[in-house]
Amino acid sequence: MARVGANTTLIGARIVLRPLAASDFEQWRRVRRQNHERLTMWEPQRSATGPDVVEDRSAFAMRCHAREREWQVGAGYGFGVFLGGILIGEININAVQRGPFQNAYVGYWVDEAHAGRGYTPEAVVLVLRFMFEDLRLHRAQISIVPRNLSSHRVVEKLGIRAEGIAQRYLEINGVWEDHVRYAITTEEWATMGPVLMSQWLGANS
Repeated sequence: MARVGANTTLIGARIVLRPLAASDFEQWRRVRRQNHERLTMWEPQRSATGPDVVEDRSAFAMRCHAREREWQVGAGYGFGVFLGGILIGEININAVQRGPFQNAYVGYWVDEAHAGRGYTPEAVVLVLRFMFEDLRLHRAQISIVPRNLSSHRVVEKLGIRAEGIAQRYLEINGVWEDHVRYAITTEEWATMGPVLMSQWLGANS
């Protein structure tokens, strides 16, 4: 079981997840530049007046610091996805809510050069195990724009349940977009988790 702290590392069969640090800026800039058009079409529109975390080293360092603060207060948990020490993507646990909800939202992206090879499903399984077994959350949600077929394939490979369409759910690239909401609860994880870990994590399950 992983220790919950800002230095937490989750180890899969092929990939490693760890929080991004200011020292990762060069790798971050490279992969985000290479995937700029592909990624920004699925992300909230960046402020025209704010610094660009892709091009501004200080802004990226501030982003890392903000993520670290989220870890400290239990509001969110961000991970870079690394393959052989190279950054190939990111997966984040956002908007953690305790009390009677015990819910959080998962978002992810991967370098196009590494897409379709099963790295993202592996990262999602690692994160779900962390959410349910370490953070003791009750529910994880993943929301995807209907036409984002590659993201849908990730949750479909894992058998995560679709709950329907939320209309005009999130602002994406300047437009209020519908999203298909997927969810899994800790009760479902108790049954699905061992199978998913065996399939995607192998010996590290």
